Amino acid sequence: MGNETKPLKSMRILVTPTSYGKTDSRLKTELESLVSEVIYNPTGKPLRSADVVRLLEGVDGYIAGLDEIDRPALAGANQLKVIARYGVGVDNVDLAAASEKGILVTNTPGANASAVAELAVGLILSLARRIPEAAAATRAGGWPRLTAISLERKTVSLLGFGAVGRQVARRLGGFDCDILAYDPYPDRDFAIEHNVQLVTQAEAVREADFLSLHLPLLPETRSLVNEDFLSQMKRGSFLINTARGELIDETALAAAIQSGRLSGAGLDVFTREPPDPDGPLMKLPQVLVTPHCSSHTDGAMNTMGWMALNDCLSVLRGEPPLHLVK
Repeated sequence: MGNETKPLKSMRILVTPTSYGKTDSRLKTELESLVSEVIYNPTGKPLRSADVVRLLEGVDGYIAGLDEIDRPALAGANQLKVIARYGVGVDNVDLAAASEKGILVTNTPGANASAVAELAVGLILSLARRIPEAAAATRAGGWPRLTAISLERKTVSLLGFGAVGRQVARRLGGFDCDILAYDPYPDRDFAIEHNVQLVTQAEAVREADFLSLHLPLLPETRSLVNEDFLSQMKRGSFLINTARGELIDETALAAAIQSGRLSGAGLDVFTREPPDPDGPLMKLPQVLVTPHCSSHTDGAMNTMGWMALNDCLSVLRGEPPLHLVK
């Protein structure tokens, strides 16, 4: 740790989220006016551990994207006081290693919930109405008569009923579909208010026409969606994932779609990002893919940016942050 009385104006900050300040330039100009130096991501993509360790030497504060912040990455953090995650997930951060070095970790809970929910609903609608397929055929000169699926009287199940899951439920309220949700610690009042039926995980999986994942990545949720899980899903149903790619065994999902067990999937996240273009899921026309962009809206990026910036600066000033993880 450096000198606790070191003035803010002499500090160096590493900022790695590629969308930081993209829709509100003040996030950059204000930070740059307050500190000695701001170092931005030189790669344009999430950093690997070897990149992080090189950049952290002599850095006091770190506004972090989806970088690999493991123990080796923190080895060179000789002055670092805070890792301010630009987002909610901290599964890429070695919290124990950070704690041992006296580094505080913050995040931005709820900042991108609406944006992620909007994309989840967008993927559901795109799968149901075959929008990408219809658009591509029409642009190519075709005029197909595609048979689509109505959300009315269908069942949408939400695995995870936290901030994002609840926002998805709110947005689905006008589609006259049945909404089921599973969460180990559900908000029962919200569920009653928004006509959401709380069920077991098994019921949510079994009954869904559309199953949307909104779970954190934990040891018990890693590869949760495996061959056995998929075999319990309704034949012809769809899977949507805007949470974490590691929740899904991608080989098993591809096999389930190829066999006809599932009709398709909408995926914004992958185990490897960017995914291998020759991977099994990428070759399936029934799979809609987006580049981990669920939080890339003006509102979400601005909120995440200001929350991360304010907590980073609070720690560097010796003040308690608002959203401390550890």
